[in-house]
Amino acid sequence: MIKHIVLFKFKAETPAELRAKKIASIRQALLDLKSKVKELGYIEVGINGNKSESYDMALTCEFATWEDLQAYVVHPDHQKVSQIIRESLQERACVDYEF
Repeated sequence: MIKHIVLFKFKAETPAELRAKKIASIRQALLDLKSKVKELGYIEVGINGNKSESYDMALTCEFATWEDLQAYVVHPDHQKVSQIIRESLQERACVDYEF
């Protein structure tokens, strides 16, 4: 099994209310990938409630194989969500590992 963990930090200059709506929309778009990408075994998306930390959102996914992870990465629906994320993204960190 492969665990895919991504942390997102979004641009801070966006007004707080609009930023919160955008983050919630991105969260839902990511969760919707579960019904669109057959290789995606598990997905969880959390919005950071700890204001003393710098990242805004965490994504955790599980895949059966490295090939399934790669299929997810290039899947057209994932690419659409990735484009939306990039428009607001300041920083991203990712770790993929076998478990």
